[in-house]
Amino acid sequence: MNAGGEPRLRRELVRAARQLDAIGQNRGSSGNLSLRCARGGCAGMLITPTGMGAAELRPRDLVWVGDDGSAQGGWQPSSEWPFHRAAYRRRPDVTAIVHTHAENAAALACLGRGLPAFHYMVAIAGGDSVPCTPYHLFGSEALSQAVAEALAERDACLLAHHGLVAAGATLAQAVKVAVEVESLCAIYLKLLPLGEPPRLDAAQMAAVLARFRSYGRARRG
Repeated sequence: MNAGGEPRLRRELVRAARQLDAIGQNRGSSGNLSLRCARGGCAGMLITPTGMGAAELRPRDLVWVGDDGSAQGGWQPSSEWPFHRAAYRRRPDVTAIVHTHAENAAALACLGRGLPAFHYMVAIAGGDSVPCTPYHLFGSEALSQAVAEALAERDACLLAHHGLVAAGATLAQAVKVAVEVESLCAIYLKLLPLGEPPRLDAAQMAAVLARFRSYGRARRG
């Protein structure tokens, strides 16, 4: 993950933070992003600082947080760093975490509802649903454990009365999942006034998930 060094990872995080802000997934200082980043053989992550908007964020402003909770940098790390660490501990395959307060995801989360298999693209989160965790105070250990549990077999979850978390093997993948889940939340909210939409069954979603595992990866001979 550290190929190209920490400076490259810092630039990637800043670009992603600005991208999410530009497309309305986050606003001001809401949300946070992180990337796995080891230092001197010690596991850790780079994470956006607390209270700083994407427009003013610079690569040097990112904070390194070790797996032991120690922080290095000129700013305080996001108050949500504990759930990033919990997710990384639970998912060794994940190298990036994106947390947004995107409008539609937050609205659905305020209803305490996740996404069922109403649309085949729900499978982008790695299963037949996007779960919604119970409400817990931001920055709390309870929230960290809830996020880790929800992401154990999914690449996205909603946080009740809060927002959205997405994970990926790369930062680009985590951003892609976050953006797609926000779009799905918008569609689902539009359907709810008409009644609960019909759902794809387990076999149909299993076929989608099987297709997704190879989609876009085959090379031409």
